[in-house]
Amino acid sequence: MKKFACSKCRTTVYFPNVQCLGCGHALGFDSTSLEIIALEPIGDGLFRKIRDRKGTPVRFCANAVHGACNWLIPADSASDRCRACDLNRTIPNLSEPGNLMAWVELEQAKKMLVYSLLRFGLPLDGSSTGIGRLVFDFVRDALTGHLDGVITIAVQEADAVERERQRQQFDERYRSLLGHLRHESGHFYWTLLVANSGRLDEFRELFGDEREDYQAALARHHGQGARADWQLSHVSAYASSHPWEDWAETWAHYLHMVDALDTAESNGMEPRAAGFVTGTVWPFKTYDVYRAETFVALMERWVPLTLALNSLNRSMGHSDFYPFVIPAPAKAKLAFVHTAIRKFVHAKGAPGSVGNHKSHQASDARTGA
Repeated sequence: MKKFACSKCRTTVYFPNVQCLGCGHALGFDSTSLEIIALEPIGDGLFRKIRDRKGTPVRFCANAVHGACNWLIPADSASDRCRACDLNRTIPNLSEPGNLMAWVELEQAKKMLVYSLLRFGLPLDGSSTGIGRLVFDFVRDALTGHLDGVITIAVQEADAVERERQRQQFDERYRSLLGHLRHESGHFYWTLLVANSGRLDEFRELFGDEREDYQAALARHHGQGARADWQLSHVSAYASSHPWEDWAETWAHYLHMVDALDTAESNGMEPRAAGFVTGTVWPFKTYDVYRAETFVALMERWVPLTLALNSLNRSMGHSDFYPFVIPAPAKAKLAFVHTAIRKFVHAKGAPGSVGNHKSHQASDARTGA
């Protein structure tokens, strides 16, 4: 994620911030410009952008009252929720103990995902291609997963202790809320970018035939464990369970890579490959890693960054920042994801609209597959 600055005083601010500590102005995230905007109140819960005082008044998303959102919507919007919160179909019952804090954490991770999707120029609604819109259910006692465009995340995943317990239970090297959301979003975009975009043959050459019985493949993986040779061709053990999971894991790793590179570059801390070899100093030429950088260049930047950050984590006694090795076949799959995104966005020209779809509170649970 890029570095943000208050549009009034240029003090550094961060993605979830609602007030600038430099000038004291209210802050909100504008999902059109993808910027944090300084605001001045004009009454009745409305604000005007300080740098655009003749523009349309704005207001905060309805979920701001819960401390769960700082995104802005036009004052005359038909929905009282922002582009990201409008994707919620179910949220936990906020009157139950612990649910509000967990949901706020879930929302923050989801907004980081949506931010990346918007940076890529990917649509949040696939209705024009017949697959519907991206939808989220955040519920207790559910199976985290994806089914027909609905991403279900168990609220318990917001509990760091429970998340670590499950990480160890499933022998995973990495587990996070953002990682879950990135992985599950991959299933939605597989239909959009692969199945509906004429790329199935190319996909099958790299990932395998997705027509293999999915439930049987998962049962085999959970019952017998990962393939013994998974490290030779996959980014993770779970990726070896089925081609769809291979795609989703690869998709998530690609989003990890791009966002981490964007963050590192924005904060002036990226050790470029050339810098390691020749001692080249900053500033390096910058690129929009979401839209402009080639895949080869991304990989040349990603490897030295992960090596440096792994070493920094170890120096503090923590686990590796990126505890994975990318074999050549997995690199080819990452390149496929890169190309699939770029070609889709280029062909469509602009991302689709989100549409209006209000969330509701629920005390019951749904299960996803």
